[in-house]
Amino acid sequence: MVLNQQDWKRLQIPLLVLGAALVVVGLLAFYAKNYHNEKQQALEAQRNLLNQARQKYLSSGQEREMIVQYLPQYQDLLASGFVGEERRIEWIETLRQTHLQHKLFSIDYNISQQAVAHPGYLPNLGGFTLHASTMHLDFGMLHEGDLLTLLNNLRAQFNTFVVRECTITRPARQTINPSMITDYLNASCELDWITLRDPQLRIPS
Repeated sequence: MVLNQQDWKRLQIPLLVLGAALVVVGLLAFYAKNYHNEKQQALEAQRNLLNQARQKYLSSGQEREMIVQYLPQYQDLLASGFVGEERRIEWIETLRQTHLQHKLFSIDYNISQQAVAHPGYLPNLGGFTLHASTMHLDFGMLHEGDLLTLLNNLRAQFNTFVVRECTITRPARQTINPSMITDYLNASCELDWITLRDPQLRIPS
């Protein structure tokens, strides 16, 4: 069938309408696809947020369980002085009380400035920092048991020190009076007082 010019004129308007309809349908399909993609992306984003919230909830529950489990031990470490600021005044007061209670001979001491410690037996401390203050002790003894008495009393109050070394010597004496109680031995010790700190923890002064 051959269309003449008159037939094309009749078909001109329907063809234009058909073309416009095709354009409208194409635009609708394009925007529908974009809308679907946007909604799909929004749905994925909501799923990710939901998964993150679920993970946070689960981790918070695990953290809560860990806190409940280890809180008593942590409080014990705080009370003992192992965690937090060092307690020099309390160390010295314990020395003084031990000296008076057990009638020990005079004790000379000095404590070095606190410094960061890196002991090989504690390779992983998490986010904490280990500090150590070295205490030098020199005192006279009637016998070796005086040294154990001193260290045991310190450890009963503060189980937060490590004995680096102790040297016991017998001083040279010209005369010995058996009726007089005196120090027949000298002890020289170095103790490392250990303190653990959390760098993010701010302890009010």
